Order: sequence, then structure tokens, then C-alpha cells
Amino acid sequence: MITVFGSINLDLVVAVRKLPGPGETVIGRDHQAFAGGKGANQALAARRAGAPVRMIGAVGSDPFAAPALAGLQDAGVELGAVRSLESSTGLAFIGVEASGENQIIVASGANAQVDADWLKPFLSAHDTLLMQGEVPEEELIEAIRLGRQAGAKLIWNPAPIPGAQCARRATDVDVLVVNEGEAAELAVILDLPTDPKEFVDACCRNGLLVVVTMGGNGVYASNGQQQFRLKAPVIDVRDTTGAGDAFCGALAAAIDRGEETETALKQAVAAGSLACTATGAQSSAPDAADIQRLAL
Repeated sequence: MITVFGSINLDLVVAVRKLPGPGETVIGRDHQAFAGGKGANQALAARRAGAPVRMIGAVGSDPFAAPALAGLQDAGVELGAVRSLESSTGLAFIGVEASGENQIIVASGANAQVDADWLKPFLSAHDTLLMQGEVPEEELIEAIRLGRQAGAKLIWNPAPIPGAQCARRATDVDVLVVNEGEAAELAVILDLPTDPKEFVDACCRNGLLVVVTMGGNGVYASNGQQQFRLKAPVIDVRDTTGAGDAFCGALAAAIDRGEETETALKQAVAAGSLACTATGAQSSAPDAADIQRLAL
């Protein structure tokens, strides 16, 4: 069972010719609303990849809560532990340009009030705990401690990169997943090389699997004993918004069912690539059959 501890948002997406620079206003034709939040996105991606998933998080008592949870509910993610708080539901404002590149601003809302203690009834040595950023750093630190105490397998995608105290817990998990930019930020905090390959090789120790995703250039990963360099398939990119979350969800699903590391990485690369061919962080998450076909 995968337990996801993370954010739940509603994403408001605007397509633009180019993303704005500092002080610049750009005009988009219209907007679309999608369920989102890195926690919810990865929960749904893991569920579509075939894993049983429960979500631990919070929404507000507002009209945004129901659409934020609708995709998870439809996919069969267990939502019994999601709290409804006297707050606003998290919102993300996303600009997407013609190339598929995106720019995101997040209003945390209820996500700022999630509590790691909510995890206690659900963690065991049979669980995989999947975490991201977008929730309070002190709660992430406690979630890592609780997960380790319970003997769960810990997967962390620290996006966005937290402050130094929390970021230093990056080596306390079983699997660490970052993109190139996040790897460089984390490297500075941990006093490690900022080159992606050098960062991975320096960071992986005591069995820690470190994964750096590099967009169209694929993935580099190592667990200290084996190194993995996987190419990304050539695809027609439409929107990269959900790629990282689809990667993490599929990776967690593969690890949770006991796949070998290389197989799990291949499936994650396939999922992240397929997510780029559709719009929306959750609606773009591929199903298990499509992932398996591309991963072969």
C-alpha cells in the first residue's frame, strides 16, 4: 500500500504564447481548472500505475474542495484520511507556453495545516510512504521520522526544495527523486557537487537510491552499487506540467510491488514521458497498460 503525505490543490491553467518575465503581463485566451497538488498528483499517478493508494492531506471548506478531490475519488484513491479544514483549498496558478514549458505559483491554503500525526494509524513495515514538498517543513521532518520508525519504505520528491533543516533529511529516506534544478539547490545545502551525475554519485550511500530527472535527456540514478542511465523516448510534447509527478507516482507503484530498480526506473520514465503528451497534471497521468507498453 502506498500512503501519500502531501498537498491537494485545484490548478488553474492558462495557455500563453510565452511565459511572462519579471514585471511583464501576457494574455491567454482562456483558462481550464484541473485537480492538482503534488501530493494528489502523485497519488493519482501511482493509482493509475496499478498500486493501492491512500491520501493523507487536507482541503478547505470552500467550493474548490470537491473538484480538487474528484479525480482521486474517481481513480479509487482512498480518501478517508483527508481532512476538511476551516480554511481555503490550495490553489495553483499555472502558465503553459506553446513549447510545453510551464510556470507555477501556489497558494497553500489548507496544505499549510497538514499534520504528520495524521499518518500514525496508517504506517507499517508493509507501506510505502511517498512525500513531496508543498506542506510544512516541520511536518515533513516528522513524517520521515514516523515512517522510519514504522519500517515503511520512504520515497521523497522534495519539490520545491525546503529550507536547510528539512533538506538535510534527504539522505534519511530510501529513494530521493529530484530534477536537475532541485539537485543543484540541494547540492548547495548538502555541500555536494552541483553537476547532476556528480551529485547522484556523492549523495547515494547506505543503500539510498538517488534519482535525477533531466527532462528530454532522461534519468541518471544510483544506489551506490549500481548506476542507471536511461534515455527518454521521443514524444510529441504538449504540456510538461504533470511529468515529474507521473514519474514519481509510477516509480512508487513499481517499488511498492517489488520491481527491480532498473525496471521501476524504466516504468517511471515511460509514465513521465506519456504525461507530457496531454494537458493537466492529473488528467495526463497514464494508466498501467500504456506505461508497460512504452517501458518495454
